[in-house]
Amino acid sequence: MSQVPRGLRRIVCLTEETTEWLYALGQQDRIVGVSGYTVRPPEARHEKPRVSAFLSAKIDRILELKPDCVFGFSDLQADIASALIRQGVQVFVFNQRSIAEIMDMLWQVAVLVDARQRGETLLAQYQTTMDHIAESVTAWPLKPRVYFEEWDEPCISAIQWVSELLELAGGVNCFDELARESLGKNRIIADPSEVVKRNPQVIFGSWCGKKFRAETVAQRPGWGSIDAVRDRELHEIKSPVILQPGPAALTEGLVQMHQHLARWVDTHQHD
Repeated sequence: MSQVPRGLRRIVCLTEETTEWLYALGQQDRIVGVSGYTVRPPEARHEKPRVSAFLSAKIDRILELKPDCVFGFSDLQADIASALIRQGVQVFVFNQRSIAEIMDMLWQVAVLVDARQRGETLLAQYQTTMDHIAESVTAWPLKPRVYFEEWDEPCISAIQWVSELLELAGGVNCFDELARESLGKNRIIADPSEVVKRNPQVIFGSWCGKKFRAETVAQRPGWGSIDAVRDRELHEIKSPVILQPGPAALTEGLVQMHQHLARWVDTHQHD
């Protein structure tokens, strides 16, 4: 009698979101290697071998782990994927850029590790959180203009899923027209004075991999006249909870932005 397949058994995750999701699914024992940038969940960094950065990987080390699958993210990891495929490794490279695509990716991974029921439960919880927040902001008398900065030199504005979450949280993205550009180079704000012209009332900073410095932003030429700077509405949303297109962004990242915006509305609704 043949054994019923139970999904992938030895998985290497080249980015954090699939690692976090597999832990949430209770499938962490399937993970045999993770990205060196992994911080969620914290135990993953200590329990699992770190085998990659974002744009590079220890191919020999990955091969030693004998994975039956490697999970990657985006065209930026195409060279890593190609190197592994040439060595006969099965590779899934997801390219989720929107909330809907993130949800689809999470569902696909749940199916691949035979965790459909747990996946459905968690995804329903994420959707409930998003729906609740989106419904709550419909009663707001006003919504603040928000500049979300992913990088400081040059200034790069929010990618699509961040922009969508920002809108759910109750903000209006000052650079919404750039959000659908998947590449960071296409979301560069070449002239920072354009931010001054659009006069955001709240600024969120999430400088991928380094600490956001509100005081540095406030000292940029001409930025002292921006409402957000004048009112000290500059807030860091740490990159692991918003720039990873996975569970953290749909939950903690969204909630943090919503809390900041709700406080802004509470302060300004009678202005």
